[in-house]
Amino acid sequence: MSTDSDWYLIYTKPRQERIAEENLERQGYRIYLPFIQVNRRRSGCYQLITEPLFPRYLFILLNIDKDNWGPIRSTRGVSALVRFGGIPAKVPPDFVQFLKNNETSASVPPKVSLFQKGQRVQIIDGVMAGYEGVFEMHSGAKRVTLLLDMVGKVTRVEVPLDSVTGT
Repeated sequence: MSTDSDWYLIYTKPRQERIAEENLERQGYRIYLPFIQVNRRRSGCYQLITEPLFPRYLFILLNIDKDNWGPIRSTRGVSALVRFGGIPAKVPPDFVQFLKNNETSASVPPKVSLFQKGQRVQIIDGVMAGYEGVFEMHSGAKRVTLLLDMVGKVTRVEVPLDSVTGT
């Protein structure tokens, strides 16, 4: 690659970013596929998963005038070279460098639960303020599921995390 190369965007087939990256690198292209670590719920518990920062997109370094970019389109995992008005979409080099510099700091730390399953909690805000219940699980980044004894029946209720405190 010559020094007057620029970064461009590749649009991949669904969930085939890594396949496209591998096949393009095998052809001699320089690829950048940024990742992020996120907490995903699987089988009832949270796991730290590494996934592409931009699903279905990866960056490719090309000299659009000198490099042969014809084979990119037919590479396994690739859908197309992103274009605007028929012209390949150039990505500012500062943006790619920014991503590279901050990729590791963009990770989400593992979720630390404030409550243990079965722990008694109290709702301190909202319509149900004052109710006590039992913590069951996190229901997303900012919500929790509680078991409340309402009218003689245990009912599962989701409330904002910041409206609950331990008793």
